[in-house]
Amino acid sequence: MNRYVPVDLRTDSRYAGRLQYSCSNNICTLRITDLRESDSAEYKFRFITNQPKGRYTGSPGVTLSVRGLQVEWSSSKAQVKCHSSCRLLDQTSYILYKNGQTIDKETSYSADISPADSYSCAVKGLEGFPSPSVCVRGQTCNRVTYTDRSICAFKGSSVDISCTYNSYSTDIRSKFWFSPERSLQWQNPSQPEDLSEDSQYAGRVQVLDTQRGRSTLRITDLRESDSAEYHFKFNTWSFEWRSSLPGTTLTVTDPDLQVQVIRSTDYTYNQADLLCYSSCRLPDHSSYIWYKNGQKIQTETSSSYSDYFDSADSYSCAVKGLEGFPSLSVCVYGQICNRVTYTDRSICAVKGSSVNISCTYNSYYTYIRSKFWFSPERSLQWQNPSQPEDLSKDSQYAGRVQVLETERGRSTLRITDLRESDSAEYHFKFTAGSFEWRSSLPGTTLTVTGTDEHKL
Repeated sequence: MNRYVPVDLRTDSRYAGRLQYSCSNNICTLRITDLRESDSAEYKFRFITNQPKGRYTGSPGVTLSVRGLQVEWSSSKAQVKCHSSCRLLDQTSYILYKNGQTIDKETSYSADISPADSYSCAVKGLEGFPSPSVCVRGQTCNRVTYTDRSICAFKGSSVDISCTYNSYSTDIRSKFWFSPERSLQWQNPSQPEDLSEDSQYAGRVQVLDTQRGRSTLRITDLRESDSAEYHFKFNTWSFEWRSSLPGTTLTVTDPDLQVQVIRSTDYTYNQADLLCYSSCRLPDHSSYIWYKNGQKIQTETSSSYSDYFDSADSYSCAVKGLEGFPSLSVCVYGQICNRVTYTDRSICAVKGSSVNISCTYNSYYTYIRSKFWFSPERSLQWQNPSQPEDLSKDSQYAGRVQVLETERGRSTLRITDLRESDSAEYHFKFTAGSFEWRSSLPGTTLTVTGTDEHKL
């Protein structure tokens, strides 16, 4: 709740990366993935119309109870069994794991149970969601427990992937993190190799052991290629933990920020709250930058922004330090406000070829006096460095630039016979009445490369 107004569940960091909405023909579905017991709650649906007080929440909602699978130990039968307190479908099949390795048994397992062994289970077909590994005799068996099943992080940021581990023996002689996706780089594909010795992660990986029985893999300067599943392995003189249970899956992505508008119950004052959120969990203690009509609002560092808003203005947000990945600009009231949206954040093209750089634009005012494309990198050639000039009049682009307007509110800059010197950031500008769109938000970055004959 925000000032007693319900807030979109997508803005709750506890659900980051785990929610999906789908609506068709007035039937709306909320999908929650990677369920946790903390998701147990009542869920309600709310809709808002364009009329004052035109909002409705259905009560009661839907109560969700999330229950985990458990391994039960019967000492009288010397039996390990998989159990769920949540009613499963009839004829449900289970998979049992001993020390992380699949046992060719279903539902229950009877044998000589050693205090060194841990057991886990999963529903067949849902092996990605096993129960925690448990010691059925004592608490010092061989096991590894990952803190997170999945983590979403931003490109360029850092991430900590942690686990707790225990060995029945005290003689651990080696332990390391690895990624099965890197198996083609191992000398022997069946023998995992220490991630800290992988050249792809050179200088970006650190393993922290701040307390006994806990290991943290820290990866810095994240890249999309780091998206993978990560596992921990340890060896004693007589035992090797080689688990077929899932590890921690890391997804590296752009911030994918969005702005949610929470309108005041009183429309007459045009008051609202804006929330900046991401489908990927934001780093703790993140600071934010807010933009009004593409220009920075210097005073705001919170994920929320409150004000009295004008229908003409658009707003956007970014995480401080990741200003190159802002949210799309949104209109607080209606859909007609001043804004520019670029089709591509970045484009790579080959020297000598052609490229189309496009954007959609809208003015709250009906009469647009002028509009053109420019590149901030060319500011030294402008008569006034603070006044952008039309790229189509720049001698460097003479005969190579064309601006296409195939539909209303869409502009395309076409550059032909590309040169490496064309590598730059390109922006669109328009003026309407007394308003001028002069954005400090990023435009489209073009990278022109020479032809690599060896790759061809």
